[in-house]
Amino acid sequence: MNIPNIIEITPELVAEHGLKPEEYDRFVALIGREPTITELGIVSAMWNEHCSYKSSKKWLKTLPVTGKCVVHGPGENAGVIDIGDGQVAVFKMESHNHPSYIEPHQGAATGVGGILRDVFTMGARPIAALNALRFGAPDHPKTRHLVSGVVAGIGGYGNSFGVPTVGGEVNFHARYNGNILVNAMAIGLADADGIFLSEAKGVGLPLVYLGAKTGRDGIHGATMASAEFADDADEKRPTVQVGDPFTEKCLLEACLELMASGAVIAIQDMGAAGLTCSAVEMGAKGNLGVELDLDYVPCREDGMSAYEMMLSESQERMLMVLRPEMQGEAEAIFEKWGLDFAIVGKTTDDLRFRIFHGGTEVANLPIKDLGDEAPEYNRPWNPPAKPEPVKAPAPEDLTQAILTVLGAPDMCSKEWVWQQYDHLIQSNTASGPGGDAAVIRIDGTQKALAACTDVTPRYVEADPLEGGKQAVAECWRNLTCVGAEPLAITDNLNFGNPERPDIMGTFVKAVDGIGAACRALDFPVVSGNVSLYNETNGKAILPTPAIGGVGLLKDISKRCSLDFKAEGHKILLIGGHGSHLGQSMYLREVHGIEKGAPPPVDLAKERLHGDFIRQMIHEGAITAAHDISDGGLVAALAEMCLASDKGAKIELPAGDGYVPLFAEDQARYVVTCQPSKAVALIKQAQGHKIPAQNIGTVTGTGLTIQGHATISLTMLRQAHESWLPAFMDGQP
Repeated sequence: MNIPNIIEITPELVAEHGLKPEEYDRFVALIGREPTITELGIVSAMWNEHCSYKSSKKWLKTLPVTGKCVVHGPGENAGVIDIGDGQVAVFKMESHNHPSYIEPHQGAATGVGGILRDVFTMGARPIAALNALRFGAPDHPKTRHLVSGVVAGIGGYGNSFGVPTVGGEVNFHARYNGNILVNAMAIGLADADGIFLSEAKGVGLPLVYLGAKTGRDGIHGATMASAEFADDADEKRPTVQVGDPFTEKCLLEACLELMASGAVIAIQDMGAAGLTCSAVEMGAKGNLGVELDLDYVPCREDGMSAYEMMLSESQERMLMVLRPEMQGEAEAIFEKWGLDFAIVGKTTDDLRFRIFHGGTEVANLPIKDLGDEAPEYNRPWNPPAKPEPVKAPAPEDLTQAILTVLGAPDMCSKEWVWQQYDHLIQSNTASGPGGDAAVIRIDGTQKALAACTDVTPRYVEADPLEGGKQAVAECWRNLTCVGAEPLAITDNLNFGNPERPDIMGTFVKAVDGIGAACRALDFPVVSGNVSLYNETNGKAILPTPAIGGVGLLKDISKRCSLDFKAEGHKILLIGGHGSHLGQSMYLREVHGIEKGAPPPVDLAKERLHGDFIRQMIHEGAITAAHDISDGGLVAALAEMCLASDKGAKIELPAGDGYVPLFAEDQARYVVTCQPSKAVALIKQAQGHKIPAQNIGTVTGTGLTIQGHATISLTMLRQAHESWLPAFMDGQP
């Protein structure tokens, strides 16, 4: 085989493509010659961290990915779970971190667009979106700009596309100053017999390009996502894609109509690495070759080279294997929706990936080996050091300490963010942002899906094993609090440079913790994303393995929420008073100390306590429920007060009142019930060997902690709701 090499492949050019010298040598040995520039671009996309998972694959294989509800686990565009009655839920979470730091509006917008395509490529109509956002310290000069741009990008894309953005989380920390995190999640609904996969089938069948035209935006986007930032990060702006939510909405409708017609054999989103990854993955999964003629690719810019077309990450595009006898019908559907439809190639039986441009063959590669022979590393890793014990001193002023914790950037109300998202569009949002988990009705049924995202990065930093467990456990608790049976998770594992043994050790133990929790809670991983090299000038982010969970309410009338329902209801603590203040919000926000071990996670207790809470919700014994996490008991109580505009009077055990108020021990809930049911509910819990006690009553216009403090709802609200709007208005 002799393909002319127009551009000399130098070591510098190889390095610019993100390949190590030994990786390039591996590729040359694989194909038996020097590659063309187009082939170099293709392998740089296929073998980068973002697409090949070369540093993480070994550890991802340890996660539980099967279960009674799992239809399709990792490996497809999104995970699929059975929710009964011939229906499935389709969901996934992915990162768009690097692009969002460089150009926050378009970076975040196209992150939303990409995850929505992952869902509807499977044949599912998106019904909800969530996000998990991490920004730098509030006093960093770029933070306000990044928050504004990211939120506008998420809202602008999701609102225009017509999907409700129903939940998520927002954190601030100096470790994200040079590398923010934007993790986007989407959930869709489909009929169980209406799922479409990416595996190509049949020889000589047409490959069809669908959607928007190809431009030069996003070239090397996947490669950029697999590299650290340096001081020249802003110069990478041209690698950020540009999104068009209105085109994506048309693409959704056209694809679902096309799927219903029976014309689709296989379909794949053009996401990371665009046409390259979509074509290779479809062919390789089906043990078929692929031949592309780029002369037929719809382009919006003149003179695009084969290299540019193959690596462009222009948005709103799909690749499909078509039943040839239905070409006319399929083309008419896309013409009706004003979208491009072009036959750009065919499947072959030779297991080669051949690309032609201008009548010349510019690439000829072994298609399966592009994936199968990608490097897979067992990177050296250091076991994380055990955190030192830390003493949490008493506050000088308990009332002020409570207000400080409630008003901290991580703890304050995020209404400024979610009021910019349309969380009611489609008219099925039963519970939107601000609660433990969002709840979305399923049309025509009594059922609903619940969803949330969770992780506590400071816990993972201090003890990755316990932090990994806690991220899953908190997600499980939040679904439990609304009455949903937790079914499965998607994950987004955001870490620094895996070539550093300390960071790789953190990753390994966090994955161990996630796996342990998923097994103990029957909460399998069905999809996800790994985002590594999240650091700037050698300074890594906090390790942030975000967990997105989905649960099922079989009867939405049993839905529970965190707001107090009536004066006089009894407030019960399930799981006992806490004593653990290491890595707590109290320690960090009141004393400026980020030290100590996070609270340990007892997975047997998590299971026992959570199953009991759900049973009580379904039996109608509980009128409100909220899990205890960041900020401890007092934060949970304050949030319940503010959600209902009702006060509470609480009694604490004798001793240092600040400890049970701020402790962040796990497997605990605050619930309310009618006075007549309190004694029986406590006895029932204790019969299951679950600590339960009456700690107070819903009453008054403030939060009264008897013998310690009384804080009006007005003061609580001012502390909790004022920080973020003031920060975004530029106030000190």
